[in-house]
Amino acid sequence: MTAVLSDWLFTSAFGVYMAAALFGAGEHSFGRFASARVADLCGRLGLALTVLGAVLHAVSVVLRGIAGGRVPWGNMYEYLSAVGLIAVVAWLYVVWRHGVRRLSVFVLLPIALLLFLAGNQLYTEVAPLQPALRSYWITIHVAAAIMASSVFLLSGVLSGLHLLSARGRSHLPPAEILDRVAYRAGVIGFATLTFAIVTGAIWAEQAWGRYWGWDPKETFAFVSWLCYAAYLHARSTAGWRGRNSAWINVIGMVAVLFNLFFVNLVTVGLHSYA
Repeated sequence: MTAVLSDWLFTSAFGVYMAAALFGAGEHSFGRFASARVADLCGRLGLALTVLGAVLHAVSVVLRGIAGGRVPWGNMYEYLSAVGLIAVVAWLYVVWRHGVRRLSVFVLLPIALLLFLAGNQLYTEVAPLQPALRSYWITIHVAAAIMASSVFLLSGVLSGLHLLSARGRSHLPPAEILDRVAYRAGVIGFATLTFAIVTGAIWAEQAWGRYWGWDPKETFAFVSWLCYAAYLHARSTAGWRGRNSAWINVIGMVAVLFNLFFVNLVTVGLHSYA
C-alpha cells in the first residue's frame, strides 16, 4: 500500500509540475503582451503549484524508501525522481533568493520531462537493493551524485537562458543575473561531484579492490568533472566570462545527461546494476 501511494503521489506531482509550467508560460507570455496584473497572477499560481508539487514529490520519495526499507535511490527510476525533487527545491530557492520567477517554465519543463521518462520508461517495482549496493556508501556517494546532477541541470538551463538573454531574446532577465546564478549553482555542483567521485573511489576499493578502473561510469564522471572545472576556470578568466563560459556550462550539462542516460542504460560495466 505504501508503494502504491508513493507511485500515486509521484504521478500527482508530475501533473502539478506540468500545471505550474503552464502558469509559468502564462506569466512569461502575458508579461510581454498583456497586463502586469494577469502575469503576476499566473506567476503566483505557478509558484504555489510548484511548492505543492514539491511537497507531494517529497512525500512520494520518503514513502518509496519506507516501502523498500532502504534509501529511496536504489535504481534509475528512484534516482531520477530524487534528482527531479532536488532540482525543484533548488529552483524554489533561486526564485526566493533572486526573484526570477518568470523563468519557471524553462526550468520546470525539463524537470517534468525527466520525471516523465522516469515514470514511464524506467519505472521499477519496489525491491530490496542488489547485493552490490548494500553498503552505507550508497547513502553518501549516491546522495552526492544526486545533488550534483540536480544542481548541474539547473545551472545548465540558466546558462542556456543566459545565452538567449545576451542576444536580447525572450523577455529574459539581464544576462548578468543569469550568469551569476548559474555560476553559483555550478560551484555547488562541482564541489558535490568532486565529493561523489572521491567517495565512489573509496567504495570501489572496498567492493572491487581498486580505487579506479576506467569503468564507463567512472570515465564519463571524470569527463563531466573536467567540463565543470573548465567552466569554473573560464568563468573567472578575463575574456572567457559570459557567453564563452556559458557555452562550456551547457556542454557540461550535456555530458552529465549523457552519463546519466547513455552510460547507465546502454553501456556495460561494473555500474550496469544502476
